[in-house]
Amino acid sequence: MPRPPRLSPDAVAAALRELPQWSGGADGIRRSVELPGFADAVAAIVRIGFVAEAMDHHPDVDLRWRTLHLTLVSHSASGVTDLDLELARRIDALLPG
Repeated sequence: MPRPPRLSPDAVAAALRELPQWSGGADGIRRSVELPGFADAVAAIVRIGFVAEAMDHHPDVDLRWRTLHLTLVSHSASGVTDLDLELARRIDALLPG
């Protein structure tokens, strides 16, 4: 299945207006979220992992005690695609904030 193309900086900026927890640009979008504790953060990673696996599109995840740092970029397109934006929406549905 062909992957979607890289989005323009303007398209990413427009999409980020509807994703207020995310920042970044055409090279990648990022979100950080603080959870109540380490176990909560690990559980969030597991939930995100199931969604990402179902989409066959995987975030970069950095866990620091109870804070998750997420980065979305389509490496095959060298930038943000519609897949990243859809995954961001689905992640937002799983996380507080």
